[in-house]
Amino acid sequence: MIKNPIQEVTNKLQYRAIGIVKGIYKPNNIDQLNRGTLTDKEGKILETVILGKAIPLIKKYIDLDKDYFWIVYPRNKNINHLHLQVAGIWDPYQLNQVENNSEKDPHELLKELNLNNNYFSIRGELVYVNKQKKEIVIKICSSPPSKRSKYSTFKIIIEGEISLQFLNNFVNLDVIRDGSILRMVKYEIIEKIKSEKV
Repeated sequence: MIKNPIQEVTNKLQYRAIGIVKGIYKPNNIDQLNRGTLTDKEGKILETVILGKAIPLIKKYIDLDKDYFWIVYPRNKNINHLHLQVAGIWDPYQLNQVENNSEKDPHELLKELNLNNNYFSIRGELVYVNKQKKEIVIKICSSPPSKRSKYSTFKIIIEGEISLQFLNNFVNLDVIRDGSILRMVKYEIIEKIKSEKV
């Protein structure tokens, strides 16, 4: 059984912003692996940081001259500037303890999991719609309500259109990365978010 790089949702209101991008990671400084760039097959270079839990994997298994599928958290301040945070590496043969007798290309394995290179799953609250620019903003909360601080929420800007009537609804988006732009492919309205009275 091949481990899905993007886990199934376990809760209807589960916030997340996670994706998979294939590319070559190059640290800015070989003595400090955690900051660098990811270059995709089109030659697009994205600013990237490696989160702490992924560094031991990279040191042990990864050849920095090869390309891999990276499991990433997206961040952007505007539609044209995407920044990635690497949470892990998806390598079905080397890292997932899969029998290596399968001749399937990792791209085919991804398709079997209903995933593709540059796919992102974004789930959160629709907080802004710009009809002219065809942009929407989704607020993501990275910790449960009981432990939430202002630092545990962030916003992702996505190219796409959702009706203004769905503002403050929890939405589930399928998104594809195109260069530095996150572009919505489809969306599902889950439910209205109840405002928390303070």
